[in-house]
Amino acid sequence: MEMTFNSERKQTSIIPMTIVAVLFFVLGFATWLNGSLMPYLKQILQLTPFQASLILFSFYIAVTFTALPSAWVIRKVGYKNGMALGMGVMMIAGLLFIPAAKTQIFALFLCAQLVMGAGQTLLQTAVNPYVVRLGPEESAAARVSVMGILNKGAGVIAPLVFSALILDSFKDRVGLELTQRHIDEMANGLVIPYLGMAIFIGALAWVVKKSPLPELLNEDNDAEINSVGQIKEALSHPSLALGVAALFFYVAVEVIAGDTIGTYALSLGIASYGVMTSYTMICMVLGYTLGILTIPRFISQPTALMISAILGVLLTLGIIFGDNESYVVANTLLVPFGGAQLPDTLLMIAFLGLANAIVWPAVWPLALSGMGRLTCTGSALLIMGIAGGAFGPLFWGLTSSISSIGQQGGYMVMLPCYLFILFYAVKGHKMKSWQ
Repeated sequence: MEMTFNSERKQTSIIPMTIVAVLFFVLGFATWLNGSLMPYLKQILQLTPFQASLILFSFYIAVTFTALPSAWVIRKVGYKNGMALGMGVMMIAGLLFIPAAKTQIFALFLCAQLVMGAGQTLLQTAVNPYVVRLGPEESAAARVSVMGILNKGAGVIAPLVFSALILDSFKDRVGLELTQRHIDEMANGLVIPYLGMAIFIGALAWVVKKSPLPELLNEDNDAEINSVGQIKEALSHPSLALGVAALFFYVAVEVIAGDTIGTYALSLGIASYGVMTSYTMICMVLGYTLGILTIPRFISQPTALMISAILGVLLTLGIIFGDNESYVVANTLLVPFGGAQLPDTLLMIAFLGLANAIVWPAVWPLALSGMGRLTCTGSALLIMGIAGGAFGPLFWGLTSSISSIGQQGGYMVMLPCYLFILFYAVKGHKMKSWQ
């Protein structure tokens, strides 16, 4: 899709890039806040693992239903207004958490999550093109990597902020049966933080609306690009169709690793369960950094993808069959430096962040290779793979609810995901026909 600025491009893009960087941070903050929110609501509302997984499902399923409508909205109002509108929807979602907390009605929390996911989808659809267009095309990959680090870096900070503002006062209640008074106190603890977040996002929306961000114009016919015929033709390419599936499975395991780790920590009686997502995000940022330094200088994209998948399989087996009373990893890597003593199984979930980090940037170029005029349609289909974030935790929750398996055994749902990614790295991306 060709895009041009409708005004003269400024010699410097520092201010626009700074605004875009802030938006990517906000996206990451709101997304990875789910890792702390999920176990917190599980405790307050006394949810089963399956019910708790619906908190993530309602957030990520919004991508499936609102991705194409978001593109239509942006064609009508423009990219800059689309960003402001997306944040306006996110602000409404933040405000919806207030009546949800006051009434403690699970359906209202799910509604708030769905609206938050819809707002994020609109914002992402609008903001991503700026990363490519605000600077030389040859350095676009570097800008994408920086934005990815900002997004995951926000995932490190969000649980820490959530814990500091909400969880610290209630750490002594982990593992205890809560009275209604305790539940009311914990639920009301969500009101001020979410009100503050809604006000901040609303103010940021106004800043973006009034900012000097240049508008982007589409010169192609989007209706033609999104036509059924184009989609069918794109999916006739095995490397693209299998790439969509690979991203679906990748986002599934990424969200399981990032957003269920707190719930699993809560089941083990870990008082600091609210910050566990930060451990996974730190590993992801490390993985991003390693990818920037090593690909393609030392290893190719398919090789990096293969290594990631194998590491994911090994860590998953370690989680499933590991001993929750073993602290070897923590005693080696954390305790000597003043870190917490955490079970090996919990830290292996965090290490999945390292295995997952390279998958997204590796699959995209492999899936779009040779697509030519179908590149835009292929990109839209790849974005739809984010829906894996809705179904991965859902299947984890269903499996975890089986008494003979439990939450630890529930992580077995990641095995077929990593095995498929391994297949794509070894063979799937090379397939040129279905014969």
